[in-house]
Amino acid sequence: MEEIIMSEHKKKIEAVFLDRDGTIGGDDTIHYPGSFELYPYTQEIINHLRKQGIKILSFTNQPGIARGKATKQEFIDELLEFGFDEVFICPHSHTEGCKCRKPGTEMLMEGAKKHSLNLENCVVIGDRWSDMVAAAKVNCIKILVTTGAGQSSLTEHFEKIKNLNIEYVAKDLEDAIAWMGQHFDMNN
Repeated sequence: MEEIIMSEHKKKIEAVFLDRDGTIGGDDTIHYPGSFELYPYTQEIINHLRKQGIKILSFTNQPGIARGKATKQEFIDELLEFGFDEVFICPHSHTEGCKCRKPGTEMLMEGAKKHSLNLENCVVIGDRWSDMVAAAKVNCIKILVTTGAGQSSLTEHFEKIKNLNIEYVAKDLEDAIAWMGQHFDMNN
């Protein structure tokens, strides 16, 4: 009798949307360009994903721009220097009622349109409940990291995320990428 070997078909990842503060570096507060530091492993991860042909997109709420603490261009320049393919920023305060501020989906939708992405084949990695809610609204794969505000997302804000079916809660970005590599096709 012939043995039939079924190959596991893994979903191909087109892009990773990464939050900034608390996800790729810093902590649960905002550090403005010039004082923001990546976690020791972040640069290597960005370079690795880009070599695999995966788009690396930053999406971040930066209300300090509206308060004059830094310019949008300073954030963009910093993130592009880290190796991001593109940067999407909400510069508004939470009181302005814009559509781009997470948990709104405008930054994800703009990224999908500009890069011809199917958001169901994209991963959102962030440390805040708002990252996970935005990702859920557009059917992205959701990974919550427990660095930055990740612990408070699991405790203080648990009611906001409990029904989202977050695919993975990772110790940090390094753990998130390792998990992705086990569950998805990371070569484009």
